[in-house]
Amino acid sequence: MKKKELQQLVALGEDSGREFKEDIHNPDSLAAELVAFSNSSGGLLLIGVTDDGAIAGLAPADVRRVNQMIGNAASQHIRSPISPQTENVSVGSGRVVIVVRVPEGIDKPYFDRQGVVWLKAGSDKRRVQSKEELRRLFQEVDLLHADEVPTTVGLKGLDHIRLRDFLAESYQQELPTDDAAIAQLLENMNLANSGKLNLAGLLLFGRQPQVAKPTFVVKAVRYPGTEISSHQYLDSEDFAGALREMFDGALSFVLRNLPKVQGTRSVNEPGRPLVPAIVFEELLVNALIHRDYFIESPVRLFMFDDRVEIISPGSLPNHLTVEKILAGNSVIRNPILTSFASKGLLPYRGLGTGVRRALAEWPAIQFTDDRDANTFLAVVRLEKVQNEPIKNLQTGGNEPITGPLDESKVHRSPDGEPLRPIEVQLLNALLGHPEWSYDELGQQIGIGRSTVMRHIQALKRRGLLRRVGAKKTGHWEVHLG
Repeated sequence: MKKKELQQLVALGEDSGREFKEDIHNPDSLAAELVAFSNSSGGLLLIGVTDDGAIAGLAPADVRRVNQMIGNAASQHIRSPISPQTENVSVGSGRVVIVVRVPEGIDKPYFDRQGVVWLKAGSDKRRVQSKEELRRLFQEVDLLHADEVPTTVGLKGLDHIRLRDFLAESYQQELPTDDAAIAQLLENMNLANSGKLNLAGLLLFGRQPQVAKPTFVVKAVRYPGTEISSHQYLDSEDFAGALREMFDGALSFVLRNLPKVQGTRSVNEPGRPLVPAIVFEELLVNALIHRDYFIESPVRLFMFDDRVEIISPGSLPNHLTVEKILAGNSVIRNPILTSFASKGLLPYRGLGTGVRRALAEWPAIQFTDDRDANTFLAVVRLEKVQNEPIKNLQTGGNEPITGPLDESKVHRSPDGEPLRPIEVQLLNALLGHPEWSYDELGQQIGIGRSTVMRHIQALKRRGLLRRVGAKKTGHWEVHLG
């Protein structure tokens, strides 16, 4: 690093990734700084720079002393040892600034010699004092999972019927008749230990989980208008029980409060939900399976005239971001719950696919990772419905059409059913490129080949798409009439 580069760094001031020290004499104090950087996102420690940004530098004797202290602190005063890199930068007049690069640790959490865990807090550091925060730190580095934590509930709190049915369906196995065998079975399934259900066992197969964990529920409210009201609501219900009961209740609440699309159906027939049910299946499963169960708080479900909000306790774990989720990345926060959900206890269709599947069915979904509030928010926007079917577009009949469909309108198939947004996208893509293959359509819209095939087959069955010519050399025609 050149002197000019150092000056530019110092001019930026201190923050969570840079800290200035005029000099260091105490190896324990130095170790605490290194631990804080390692437990956070790493950073630079500039020794020879005052707090106000003056580049004083160190004398040659001090440079030798501090460099030796850095090596000793990193190897002997920190558990586990770390490997910072140092660089001596000449600042003139025989003075030197030591630039210490501390990488983010791969063996978190790190402790100083007194067993204290330090984290960066802006340009300063702070010690981790609460057991809840320490738990979250262990959870972040995959050393502790909330669903593995023991509860106070013994085998008397077990729902034997639910467990019996699960064993029969998933393993073709009968539930043992004596308590000792049941206890051993639950331990083998990683659902209990020493006769006590862990959190996963309680939430999956407990008879009344909220007796021990009263805040682990889904609180649902349908408000009039578009804002939360403190005194007025149209529908409200709390959903408790095992995870499946909470899921079923919350999904029913959403579907009964969603706007309905009548189309050309008889007035005696029920309307169809504006948003496909699978969208809320995916979002509610994610909220129940991937929430942070170290936070004693319910999942909140708020419905308004223009949107549905699902608020899960806990921001995204580790370095996961909304952008990474949209790309199909995921981090397993509760591995036991995830494993059993995939065995049929919930409609769980695969890690990292739920958000993308929901978006494929209804693109008007926004996700927010609120790290200040420690929540994850999914907002489903409800588009306004035009109930008049658009039977004749450009042609006025059942001839193939050539112009794009207006995505701001609700187009309908010949049977009066509205088209989903993804179906409009597919039809518009084929109007512009009728020769495209399933793979090309998937790349254009951002969905998988199997999803494209499923929707194409549905559009063909409904008379909206027609294949003309051979399989490899033919093309698609779009029909609305």
